Amino acid sequence: MSHPKKTILVVDPEPEKREYVQHLLQEDKNLNVEVAPDPEAARNILERIKVHVLLAPSFPNQEGLELLEHVAGHHKTIVPVACLPSGDQDAVVRALNAGAQYYINTPFQPQEVWLIIQRALETFEKLAQQGTPDQELRKGDGFYGIVGANKEMHKLFHLIEKIAEEGESTVLVQGESGVGKELVAQALHAHSPRQNERLVPVNCAAIPQELLESELFGYEKGAFTGANQAKKGRLHYADKGTLFLDEIGDMPPALQAKLLRVLQEKEFEPVGSVKPHKVDVRVVAATRCHLEEEVNTGKFREDLYYRLSVVPIRIPPLRERTDDIPVLLEKFIHLYQRNRVGSLKRFSSEAVEILKKYSWPGNVRELKNLVQRLSILQEKETVDIQDLPEKYIAEAELNTGSESPPQENPISAAQETEIDFNTQVSEFEDRLILQALIATNGNKKQAAKNLNLKRTTLLEKIKKRNLDKLYLQYIDE
Repeated sequence: MSHPKKTILVVDPEPEKREYVQHLLQEDKNLNVEVAPDPEAARNILERIKVHVLLAPSFPNQEGLELLEHVAGHHKTIVPVACLPSGDQDAVVRALNAGAQYYINTPFQPQEVWLIIQRALETFEKLAQQGTPDQELRKGDGFYGIVGANKEMHKLFHLIEKIAEEGESTVLVQGESGVGKELVAQALHAHSPRQNERLVPVNCAAIPQELLESELFGYEKGAFTGANQAKKGRLHYADKGTLFLDEIGDMPPALQAKLLRVLQEKEFEPVGSVKPHKVDVRVVAATRCHLEEEVNTGKFREDLYYRLSVVPIRIPPLRERTDDIPVLLEKFIHLYQRNRVGSLKRFSSEAVEILKKYSWPGNVRELKNLVQRLSILQEKETVDIQDLPEKYIAEAELNTGSESPPQENPISAAQETEIDFNTQVSEFEDRLILQALIATNGNKKQAAKNLNLKRTTLLEKIKKRNLDKLYLQYIDE
């Protein structure tokens, strides 16, 4: 009994590329290949027939990414594949964030095209056999670019979908640096009724405070020295779409008041203007700070905080979902090894266990950087424990309390002769302080906050017990 044909939709503005891929894939009699010259034509086809795999190129003006986002949001039974220029890692990241599950390098190589199409079809078949919605796979292997199979991450994905569909309420995304706050903002936009409009990001920490106001609100001609012509701000470009305010905790108080008006009145005034401009925008804010503490200390407006946190989202740090580390490693190896011959293919189970015991102060971004570094330096296919930087091994030993020789372990165990209560307490304190320093990359102010100690008390303990020197031993690679 023959299997029903699977349909591949190839989208490309260049007729030669469309025809090349179409003729290549039609060699398989079990495949039906449809072609479209642009995203609009592709959407018409998607509405008319059942498509199993989409091949979308990197169009100018973000059209290709918007098509991937449209498919991820509205055609959840389709496996999206991006066609990207060889060697363009930024394009790879953007495509994966937009919802692509695989990508093919251009110029096309027949073997790679067949390999990726086969993988995409296997993905579809796997889902069909398991009776699992395609979006569930996307959640495990990249929910709008967010990777995680952990139970808490699935709760996060469900929350994102629920919030996104409403499309109006402001959202406050909270999480440490490197957890993927911007990816959550992109997912909220891509799954919302505003998905066909712009997502406009503003990093409040990266733009100098004196420029942030004009960057956000724009300005009129002659508003200040050097303003030779009017400029539209990010709010204007985000109209009907989503404005993503990253690191909102770093926004100066004067701008906080102006932003509050935007949220309350749905209008703003460019610098140098007295005429209000109406705007329809959804605001998604993100911060690494504890805004409630900032409100208590007077650094952040209480009324703005409550306006922003209508729907709060917390992204768990990597140390709270270490069971996701194998999934993330596989994803990043695939990302960085696509254009390399041989080299890194996997991490040994022992190396993975070491990484699970690390505190990951840099979160997913730090893990991604580690894989990128090893993909460049590693000459073997498998990363073993001895191939990991020393700080990962050292912290794992610290956390497991492994019995190393005194010269290899800076926290010496008390001698086996009589151990009194004070000795035990002192050693336990040393371990806590060292773990706090490692987790904060040596930031003593943050370490003191994590330990619920006064900064002066922590500094005194570090100095008295020479813990600075021990910390440097741990991070020395």
